Amino acid sequence: MQSLSQFAQITLYILLALIGLIALIVLGWQIQVLRGKEMKNTDGSADSLHEHKIFYGIAVADIFLACPLSLIGILLVFISPRLGYYLLAWVSFWFVWANTMTTATSLRFEKPKITLSWLIVFPFGALVGLAYFIWTLVHFDAIY
Repeated sequence: MQSLSQFAQITLYILLALIGLIALIVLGWQIQVLRGKEMKNTDGSADSLHEHKIFYGIAVADIFLACPLSLIGILLVFISPRLGYYLLAWVSFWFVWANTMTTATSLRFEKPKITLSWLIVFPFGALVGLAYFIWTLVHFDAIY
């Protein structure tokens, strides 16, 4: 981490904070879904186990894989940086895939009004994942 410029370190810390924040929000959201609570989305849809059983699988995957690995990856960046960077690359793939899927589903089936709230709930995670990929490519030599 010492070989990174100050700007690179600051952008990394911002990305780590965003990844951690998103992981904690998704963890809290999915725990509520798993408990059977209907969670309303900003596009008018709702995540409900009672109506769509697929949300059970998504919630389990987020709670037991994606969110813990996100938080472990952030911690590893400070303990074992190379391992943390590798794990966060996989987490970023999850961010891009999951948020692209939910954004496309929202646009296709809900036809929402594109508001700031909708942008944060749906495509923001994909943008954070892409930002981490770009950061990794720009600083590849320094971190690997």
